[in-house]
Amino acid sequence: MLPRTVILLSLVSFLNDAASELITPLLPVFLTATLGAGPWVVGLVEGVAETTASFLKIFSGYLADRGLRHKPIVVSGYALSNFCRPLIGLAGSWTSVLGLRFLDRVGKGLRTAPRDALIAHATPPELLGRAFGFHRALDNAGAVFGPIAAFWLLNAGRPIPEVFLWSAIPGIGVLLLLLGLREPERPPKISPPTLRWGALDPPLKGLILASGGLQLATAPEVFLVLWATDRGLEIAWAPLLWAAASAVKTPLALIGGELSDRIGRMSALFLGWGIRIGMLSALALAEDGTLITWGLFLGYAASLALTEGPERALVGACAPKALRATAYGLYHMAVGLAALPGGVLFGSLWQWQGDSWAFTVSAAGTALSAAVFLAYANQAYSSRT
Repeated sequence: MLPRTVILLSLVSFLNDAASELITPLLPVFLTATLGAGPWVVGLVEGVAETTASFLKIFSGYLADRGLRHKPIVVSGYALSNFCRPLIGLAGSWTSVLGLRFLDRVGKGLRTAPRDALIAHATPPELLGRAFGFHRALDNAGAVFGPIAAFWLLNAGRPIPEVFLWSAIPGIGVLLLLLGLREPERPPKISPPTLRWGALDPPLKGLILASGGLQLATAPEVFLVLWATDRGLEIAWAPLLWAAASAVKTPLALIGGELSDRIGRMSALFLGWGIRIGMLSALALAEDGTLITWGLFLGYAASLALTEGPERALVGACAPKALRATAYGLYHMAVGLAALPGGVLFGSLWQWQGDSWAFTVSAAGTALSAAVFLAYANQAYSSRT
């Protein structure tokens, strides 16, 4: 039996992700069709969101490890997101959406690391894998349920801004934390390693920078919603397509990690990145058609899921044990820094050169960054052996 804390935090994650994914697949359409923004604005909004969350995950975890109580940080993070997110439905300009999306991701960045620490602290070591697996399962279930709810609301004739307002209902899950979450008597206090770039050897530095390059070249998934609607997908079906992508990702993320254990990290990454490059190339050349649209949308989501586990596992394998926390902190920082210019670049190419050009450049950039990543990974492996 899993501890009460794990079940409670998992349930809140389910509700929060349902609320978040009620909005996410409709946000690019809302920005472009309702507010009249260009595709570069979509990239800016999502880039700011991802960069904000990545930075704050590092520092909120650091502060929690320094002795700040975990529950207030977690509750504040969820409360901020669930207060700001529905207000996007009232936004009259893309700048208002940008500000609200920024605050939403501030909440995510604040809560993530202390929440995981609470799960680890409450769970016996022999059940830790099950605890985090249960949490991720409910989190992913919320990512499927939210878009399905959006699909139902749109088909019931609700306009997009009203759908956004409905996301306030799952947000009441924060009350469960206020009333039921128990703070450990003494939060674990350790001295976290300083995030020092100079402490890492050159091959590992190159590997982390190449990870940032991969993020810079990645086509943000929200743009595939625009791509699908441009090819005739009705807006009401966009959330259902997004839900299907989340459902595909869940098992493939597990398969990617298992595959990297069996055939090697770099072989698994080579396979996953190869599929991603193929999907991006196909997106650049695709004709209209329902089956093609669904197939490429889900295929691209699958390619992203396949490399999530192996990429992080490779960073850990290449870093010295004493510096793994530092390596992961800098890895997430590099990826976060690249998300903003990457999103803006992709959106700008889309707006001024067309979506085919944007996907082509993304495929080329992914191939180049993957080659650099694997080259540095080989060097880092050699330095460890």
